[in-house]
Amino acid sequence: MNNSSTSDPIYNLPFALLCLSSLLFSASFNMLIPDLPAYLSGLGGAEYKGLIIALFTLTAGISRPFSGKLTDTIGRVPVMAVGSIVCFVCGFLYPILGTVSGFLFLRLVHGFSTGFKPTATAAYVADIIPRERWGEALGIHGLCFSTGMAIGPAIGSFISGLYSINVLFYCSSALALLSIIILMNMKETLKDKQKFSLSVLKISRKDIIDVRVLPAAIVTLLSYVGYGVILTLIPDWSGHIGLANKGIFFMVFTISSLLIRFIAGKISDKYGRINVAICGLIILCASLVITGYGTSETGLLAGAVVYGIGTGILSPALNAWTIDLSHPQYRGKAMATMYIALEAGIGLGALLAGWAYQDVIAMIPTILYCTAGVALMALVYMIMWKKRAFFTV
Repeated sequence: MNNSSTSDPIYNLPFALLCLSSLLFSASFNMLIPDLPAYLSGLGGAEYKGLIIALFTLTAGISRPFSGKLTDTIGRVPVMAVGSIVCFVCGFLYPILGTVSGFLFLRLVHGFSTGFKPTATAAYVADIIPRERWGEALGIHGLCFSTGMAIGPAIGSFISGLYSINVLFYCSSALALLSIIILMNMKETLKDKQKFSLSVLKISRKDIIDVRVLPAAIVTLLSYVGYGVILTLIPDWSGHIGLANKGIFFMVFTISSLLIRFIAGKISDKYGRINVAICGLIILCASLVITGYGTSETGLLAGAVVYGIGTGILSPALNAWTIDLSHPQYRGKAMATMYIALEAGIGLGALLAGWAYQDVIAMIPTILYCTAGVALMALVYMIMWKKRAFFTV
């Protein structure tokens, strides 16, 4: 195992291209998030703010079984390309469909992007990286994806403030196009791939959920409710506190997770996914309380730092745990199951946050405290799973 770093290096060109493509893809759709609530209000749809994220995650979740099956049949690269193509097209359509209904429709369509690309990307990583280094590799890939999440919102707010939101939409398309160009130069890793046919899109019950990875999926769902809440509420909470750039929170929490992801992935390879995930959940719970309590710029950014550390520790551990539990032949379905749970958690958090918020700023701390309680449920489940695994050895 210790010789893998020399005989099977993970720092190679295919992995580097994959990481760069994911960085651009992540920046493409995340750069829109801080300005979408105000944009929707300007269209006359302030009461639908909770749907900005909920609709996006709905179609992402619905598409997961299809992307998982396609990843295991026609190949990893074509499925990744579909995700980037959707981002490219939607960026050009937002300015054209300038009504509340048109905007909400596009949020539905845009969700297909994250329904496809991350599923195939995780399977691609598992194909080209030795098993004993999955945690490290997924941590590095998560670092790149998170870099896109960090620079995207900050750059997006800068572009919309300096030019217009329409220019922001076009810039989002441009980054997605660069991601597509990179994917076109990547080698397919799926052996015995099939040609696409409509029959491949036929989904049975067994294609939707991989029961092997349900433990990881449950923790993922509960832990990502908080992210849906943050995506929905933090732009308004930042403005209320006095932060002119509503993307600063996202940039700070993402930057704080970057090095942590790399370290946490390696630690999970050495000490186990469950132990690392438990640590991440403890920090995640604390971060949500700190964010709700932080009624000043310093307090809010402190919450962002701690949240970034928590997610940076948790994410690569959960991804690697999912692959550990899966069967090699069904990695696409396994990752699709995990991402269905992730999207369900984000969508549920966004929907409930929008419903409870109703543009009443004073409600935000309470909502964040309740969200910490949901993350605590994930922590309790993990501890119980660890005890169960210990006693069944």
